Amino acid sequence: MRRQFDDLQLGSLELFCVAAESGSFSAAAQALGLTPAAVSRAIARLEARLGVRLFVRTTRRVRLTEAGRVYFEQCRQALAQLVEAEREIGGHQHAPSGLLRISVPTSYGHVRVLPLLPAFRARYPGVTVDVHVSNRSIDFAAEGFDLAIRVQPPRDSSLVARKLEDAPMVVVAAPAYLARAGVPRSIEDLAGHDCIQFLRPASGRPMPWMLHRDGREWEVATAGSYCVSDDIMGCLTLLRAGAGVMQTLRFLVEDDLNSGALVEVMQDHAGTTRPISLLYPSRRALPLRVRAFIDFIVERTAAPAA
Repeated sequence: MRRQFDDLQLGSLELFCVAAESGSFSAAAQALGLTPAAVSRAIARLEARLGVRLFVRTTRRVRLTEAGRVYFEQCRQALAQLVEAEREIGGHQHAPSGLLRISVPTSYGHVRVLPLLPAFRARYPGVTVDVHVSNRSIDFAAEGFDLAIRVQPPRDSSLVARKLEDAPMVVVAAPAYLARAGVPRSIEDLAGHDCIQFLRPASGRPMPWMLHRDGREWEVATAGSYCVSDDIMGCLTLLRAGAGVMQTLRFLVEDDLNSGALVEVMQDHAGTTRPISLLYPSRRALPLRVRAFIDFIVERTAAPAA
């Protein structure tokens, strides 16, 4: 173990990160009080030890190779965790601080997460929040995310998943559409209706509807004249405009149902839910800001989950 720590050479990792951030060996040398030649030799030794090229060198600047980019993200996170650990052990960090990077889906992000962030920052003013609202899959290590929230079980078994809630699904339509096309009451009736399609970001295929019948949950393929990709909020705009019928998460249309702008149909086939999970890479060495957000979001979503 001692040999592994000696080979790691934390000083070289810090030097590498400074060079990667500045894009210049000369700038890194100036920041660290070294000569450019010393920086170049240290990087060369690091590349020799790893057996890969970390930088593409030009006359004026250097840029990371693909291997260098991956290594940089890992090193940056590792060094940040070491700093965090020293602060906590030394008692120098009494409150969460620093940058928190979160990835949230469009649906849950707009309705559940974004409205809560001002309250989170009021409680922890030292934390800066960087929110990416997207339905695409992310790479935690390569993109530097601390947390993600997803509407579906995680596919990566290396991630820690903490369920926030089982969100109920409903089939809804605008009164104008139902007056024009009739009210669907059974799964077979859907064949005669415009079913608004949300395309899965990963596959580009329509999201199947999940409906109950005969005590079982059925996956139902539907069809219609409208398809929306990437942002499910576009489906809701079409829905409210009377374009068709759609299955969606109840919390997205709760206000519309209460106001009468939308009407729930096919209640006999209702009862399905979608799991909403909070994902993060590891339980170990979580920074205070990450632990604080986990506790905060679990506390705030406990009521909807119940």
